[in-house]
Amino acid sequence: MKLRFLIPLLAFIALVGLLFVGLSLDPREIPSPLVGKEAPEFDLPELRNGEVRFARDDMLGRPALLNVWASWCVTCRQEHPMLAELRRAGVPIYGLNYKDTRSDALRFLARFGDPYDAIGFDESGLVGIDYGVYATPETFLIDGTGRIRFKHIGMITPEVIETEILPLYRQLEAET
Repeated sequence: MKLRFLIPLLAFIALVGLLFVGLSLDPREIPSPLVGKEAPEFDLPELRNGEVRFARDDMLGRPALLNVWASWCVTCRQEHPMLAELRRAGVPIYGLNYKDTRSDALRFLARFGDPYDAIGFDESGLVGIDYGVYATPETFLIDGTGRIRFKHIGMITPEVIETEILPLYRQLEAET
């Protein structure tokens, strides 16, 4: 008879324990299966000039950031000054405009500035899917050979720049 009451109590305690562990995890620390692997190939129209193509291979030769963004993304607006700071620090930045319209994206750049060397226009979002993007912004640090070395989900902050992106970028640049 006591066992009948003890089993639900133990199940409840186990459930509370799992919820407690889950709530303590940082959702930005989701491991990416792409880190350490070659960045997926793509060939897209360039956002600013649809007659020009932008491909993954255009980023090869030195480490660079690939920033996935959209004009409709509020967090991308908040993050944009951080990209400008990285640009001033000499970090090449490429963009992947994700599930957006060309006109809205161009208005965004005109209003907030354009820190990008080139921007792929991923209107359908298929390239984003290849990169495992499920929310904007997401940023990848790709080494000079095309391997993804770091992925950041969410807004880049000054702390992320100083403690993660710049040290790894400088290390990769020294290795090139």
